[in-house]
Amino acid sequence: MNEAQQKKNNPLGYEKLSGLLAGYAIPSIIAMLVSSLYNIVDQIFIGQGVGYLGNAATNVSFPLNTICMAIALLIGIGCASGFSLELGAGEPENAARYVGTAVSMMAVAGISYAAIIQIFLEPLLRVFGATPAIMPYAVSYTRITTLGMPFLIATNGLSNLARADGSPKYSMTCMLIGAIINTILDPIFIFIFKLGVAGAAWATIIGQIISFGVAARYLWKFKNIRLKREYFRLEKARCLTVAGLGMSSSLNQLAITLVQIVLNNSLTYYGAMSVYGSEIPLASCGIVMKTNGILMAVIIGICQGSQPILGFNYGAKQYQRVREVFKLAISCALAVSSASFLMFQIFPGYIISIFGSGDARYMEFAVKFMRTFLFMVIINGVQMLSSSMFSAIGKPLKGALLSLTRQVFFVIPLILVLPLIFGIDGILYAGPVADGAAFLLSVFLVSREFRKMREMEKEIV
Repeated sequence: MNEAQQKKNNPLGYEKLSGLLAGYAIPSIIAMLVSSLYNIVDQIFIGQGVGYLGNAATNVSFPLNTICMAIALLIGIGCASGFSLELGAGEPENAARYVGTAVSMMAVAGISYAAIIQIFLEPLLRVFGATPAIMPYAVSYTRITTLGMPFLIATNGLSNLARADGSPKYSMTCMLIGAIINTILDPIFIFIFKLGVAGAAWATIIGQIISFGVAARYLWKFKNIRLKREYFRLEKARCLTVAGLGMSSSLNQLAITLVQIVLNNSLTYYGAMSVYGSEIPLASCGIVMKTNGILMAVIIGICQGSQPILGFNYGAKQYQRVREVFKLAISCALAVSSASFLMFQIFPGYIISIFGSGDARYMEFAVKFMRTFLFMVIINGVQMLSSSMFSAIGKPLKGALLSLTRQVFFVIPLILVLPLIFGIDGILYAGPVADGAAFLLSVFLVSREFRKMREMEKEIV
């Protein structure tokens, strides 16, 4: 099938963009929200059944989950981007080879990562900020959740491929089933069986395993390709291409992990010198970051929903459609971020109380943390969508640069410097300052890329 035929037969190349984005992004948003619910539901039930030390424990173990997601996005987004670009160029066999390579990469990476965590668990948790009071809860929780990480990596990777193949609802279903099971089992294991944080962990991995089973069935259901056994070989060149295309999304997650480590340790250090102590800032940070994770899940869902549309049309040299769908995605992200900003500023106390109660100082710091650190969430989606766009159109280095700007180049130095002047409050100021700087860089790079697309359009004519 040549490029013109592929463009004509695939709705990504001709259907109305608003309908396409809604059709792809809404299931993706639901899937990402469901994925984030694994941690949110655990946090709520642990807070109610164990207390704020249990919440602090899930916070210090959270970087391991973030790294897990980074691996899943490296392979899943990388493969989905290559898959979409090849379909747009009219090369379905090459697209199929991307799928086979990704499946093998997921298996190797997932098993290896789980083994490393089991071997080095306690040293890792200490690096992530676990105090002696928190460590027993963190070990109990993480030792179990690690067993589900290979399934989580595979499920996320396969769901990205299903979405790129034109089945966003199937992608959503994979994640939805596991989250429903997790939500049902959490209160049973924590409150009825009295398993505490271990019960929340078991509920999580049971849901992940069942989600994986549903996702794996799609290997026999692809619409645009047919898989063959030889496609599952690990070819070095294709593995590097997958990793390159998924780099920006993965680096964004890894950067979040690095920020979490620096943030946790800074909060522990400066918290000990304040009236709040070490544990209150850690517990507050966990709640604020995971609440913000709901907004980030929506933004990532929009990113993932737009990825197949961007990649296919760029591969088909329909640059006007690329620009239009990006602008549409930005508009959606700004609307959601604005609503979230109002909630974080007006109702922080109500949001925090969902995760359990604490003394007056705990509530005071948690409210201040949410209002200050998330003050610039309105513009956060611009940086994430810009990074995702560059990956989707086959320019991973620019995507990686944008992924690193906010987290590594701005947030971490600010977390280290501002507390020297403002004490623990300086850590909270780092968030909005970094958000503003990353937004400006994103606007600059995207504007340049759009000018290049217009020049390429003139050459086609």
